[in-house]
Amino acid sequence: MRNIPDHDLSTTTWRKSSYSGGGGNDCLEVADGHPTLVPVRDSKNPHGPKLVFRAEPWAAFVEDVKAR
Repeated sequence: MRNIPDHDLSTTTWRKSSYSGGGGNDCLEVADGHPTLVPVRDSKNPHGPKLVFRAEPWAAFVEDVKAR
């Protein structure tokens, strides 16, 4: 995981993760279009901090969530 200053995400298009809760208030957004990285942010705070994960660990995390 790396902090966002290393990446310019100013033109990034964000989408709600399909794994976010259905309540509408606790949503995780991810950005597509970064082949080796997965930018992530909190939809309640779109101008707040963002995290950037390498694609491989993110894929492993998603598979683990699916298995639960």
